[in-house]
Amino acid sequence: MGRSTGTVRGALDACEFQMEDGLNANVEPSPNAPKASSPSAASRAADQDGASTGDGPKVLVIGLDGATFDVLKPLMAEGRLPRLASAVESGSSGILHSTTPPITPAAWTSFLTGKQPSGHGILDFERYDVRTNKLLMNSTRCLDGVSNIWRILGDRGLRVGSVNVPMTYPAVAVNGFMISGFETPGPDKDDFVYPRDLRGPILERWSDPTLRTNWRRKTLGGDALFRRNVDYMSASFDQGAAMTRFCGDRFGWDVLMVVFKLVDNLQHKTWRYIDPRWSDRNAHRREIVNGCFERMDRAVGDLLDYAESHGAVVLMVSDHGHGSLDGKVQPNLLLKNWGYLKLTGGGAQGATRAKYLWDRFRGRTKKFARAGDVLHDLAVDFSRTRACVMHAGMAGFLYINLEGRQPDGIVPPGEYEKLRDELVARFLSADCEAVDPSGRKVQLFKAVHKPEELYDCSREGREWMPDLILTPHDGLAAVRKIRGSGPVQWLRESRIEGTHRSEGIFIATGPGIRHVETVDAHIVDCAPTILTLMNVPVPEDMHGRVITDIFDTPPQIATQKVATQKVAASSSALASDRDGDAEDGYSEEDLAKITERLSDLGYLE
Repeated sequence: MGRSTGTVRGALDACEFQMEDGLNANVEPSPNAPKASSPSAASRAADQDGASTGDGPKVLVIGLDGATFDVLKPLMAEGRLPRLASAVESGSSGILHSTTPPITPAAWTSFLTGKQPSGHGILDFERYDVRTNKLLMNSTRCLDGVSNIWRILGDRGLRVGSVNVPMTYPAVAVNGFMISGFETPGPDKDDFVYPRDLRGPILERWSDPTLRTNWRRKTLGGDALFRRNVDYMSASFDQGAAMTRFCGDRFGWDVLMVVFKLVDNLQHKTWRYIDPRWSDRNAHRREIVNGCFERMDRAVGDLLDYAESHGAVVLMVSDHGHGSLDGKVQPNLLLKNWGYLKLTGGGAQGATRAKYLWDRFRGRTKKFARAGDVLHDLAVDFSRTRACVMHAGMAGFLYINLEGRQPDGIVPPGEYEKLRDELVARFLSADCEAVDPSGRKVQLFKAVHKPEELYDCSREGREWMPDLILTPHDGLAAVRKIRGSGPVQWLRESRIEGTHRSEGIFIATGPGIRHVETVDAHIVDCAPTILTLMNVPVPEDMHGRVITDIFDTPPQIATQKVATQKVAASSSALASDRDGDAEDGYSEEDLAKITERLSDLGYLE
């Protein structure tokens, strides 16, 4: 099962999604699997009938969202993260490469499914519907036809638990329990948990189980407000560990997972106190941030003790890494300057911006408007526009305004490929060079991908798939808005925040795990590795491979054939509203809450 940080194995044929079907399953040893000298009884049983006894060790997964060894290793060396350091010293560790682009919803969904975005349909928090020219919010309703480890394990009678994992709202039925993640509008929603009667016991103990509070700002807040913001994040780690133990004991578990989401938020908001280039300029706030990482380490230690009491293997992973956000690049401004994108005249752009600011003042952002223009603050004249970045989440997702596809499409299908090639060349040309604040010349985009080449798949049936993915230079994030006259807006040192990098972390420790510090894996490798740890066959449609480096004894890897079902990728999320009910699972009020939260982190701009 191949893996790559660029293209992936062509596991999907003509856009046919592979659906797991236990009734028609056959198990065959992987041709690339290392052979154990004496296969276990469970492996032999799987080889015979496709079933698993599930007699492998329990597995506890601790997600440290956005964690990077660039930050953690110096703190380990100072003795400030003793439990993480101990896990690295006793187990296996290394780099876990994220999805391209390295965005939270895409990466955690790839973790759970063992598939690249081409296999599950989630690229960003938002989704552009080419048929209606609207933006929708992704949710679990987009994943009804996509199998994941919770379904695979549950179908075999194994108990699973999920706490605060992104892209799990609304919570879905599992053989165990689920508490949804930070994209949940709030705990007032009955569907933030499964089973639904878990809501009461959770709220009796924790009033904010889905981490809905944003980073607070106040003109004269100073260090006191900064500490309160960081203390909230610190408390979230203790809460996550406590909820995991509480629900684990209540329901029982074979595979249990919790994500400490606010590790990512902490770095987004406090990067200038973390980055060695600036951290010495405010030693007080640097210590506050380091103290938060220490609280995270203690919460990790609590879960390591819990896992040890159950004889469990522990996997600690991040969905992506982190680095500085030095500037924001505006691809739509470039498209406008090159003549591919046209704005409506008569001051419409300013009027659109003014309306957006007024809506924000009233608490109604309208970012995900169910009618009208797809872009809340970009007055695009689609009757004269050939290409536009419809949404941006670190990367820019560009769509050709194709005749017969979009409502106002003007580009003839016969010109589609020529225009794509032309745009690739423009975005990688000298037109997209800039000088950063240090005087260094940088290329604004380090790569421009055709998604079907990046993911080695067909475009057929994947209407959600952009025509191009624009990957900015490290330190830059793409935004869809147009502000000012320059293609990139460099941030002042006082405004420096964090943003994502591809290189995340991987740590494994516990029974049967050997010591090695050279793991080089991809996030899609985690699902097949967990299944193999549990002596469960790996579906052949997964793009990942088992991370065999971590095992004391080479594992016996069984694979499972899967029945083929033709399903349009996440088609439910592309459907138009019916009777005012949002197909993505969010009401207008819900969307306002989620928009504010994601915008606060720079995910929606």
